[in-house]
Amino acid sequence: MGDQKRHKILMVSDFFYPNFGGVENHIYYISQCLLKLSHKVVVLTHANGNRSGLRYMTGGLKVYYIPWKPFLMQNTLPTFYGTLPIIRTILIREKITLVHGHQAFSTVCHEALMHARTMGYKVVFTDHSLYGFADVGSIHMNNVLQFTLADVSQVICVSHTSKENTVLRSRLPLEKVFVIPNVVDIAMFRPAPEKISQDEIVIVVISRLVYWKGADFLVEVIPEVCRLFPNVSY
Repeated sequence: MGDQKRHKILMVSDFFYPNFGGVENHIYYISQCLLKLSHKVVVLTHANGNRSGLRYMTGGLKVYYIPWKPFLMQNTLPTFYGTLPIIRTILIREKITLVHGHQAFSTVCHEALMHARTMGYKVVFTDHSLYGFADVGSIHMNNVLQFTLADVSQVICVSHTSKENTVLRSRLPLEKVFVIPNVVDIAMFRPAPEKISQDEIVIVVISRLVYWKGADFLVEVIPEVCRLFPNVSY
């Protein structure tokens, strides 16, 4: 990397392997890319089943499964200061220079960002999803987001729509929010070697089947599309 500064980065989220999803994959793959660029990367997440303590993954990725159990939708119980001792220990032990939190609904992410800023660390937050403004859960989460991100260094969103949504929810200045779109790794996914039939249209949905990803709309749309267009299959 020449004279470029090598960072020691702490990735923090309740959503990480062995659970499976977009956020989990994002954290893993971005960590692997940063490791290849000679940065040090450490992941902090909650314990999962018998997976607790320190583990190592591909490329020397170090993962701390702290002894907090999830209580709702893979999120740990909010404690505000309950996680401070263990987060402080990891920050000092690993000589972290940058803390990167992921996902607005991650409790441990919010607490880590808050404690890291209190200790003077640079912090970055990535928002992976869109949330509303009217229901009780969204109103509560938007208030938490405003509190946590009040002193954040930078925010990353995965689309321009996501950026607009995050800015409105968190009331952050636009110059603090950047867009880095999700992409397809062409080394792993390539076009079919043979020409696909033009007579049939195959629609592939890549998503977790949960309500905030629109699974309820998908259930209603698929039968109607197939009825109107017999050559379409899912």
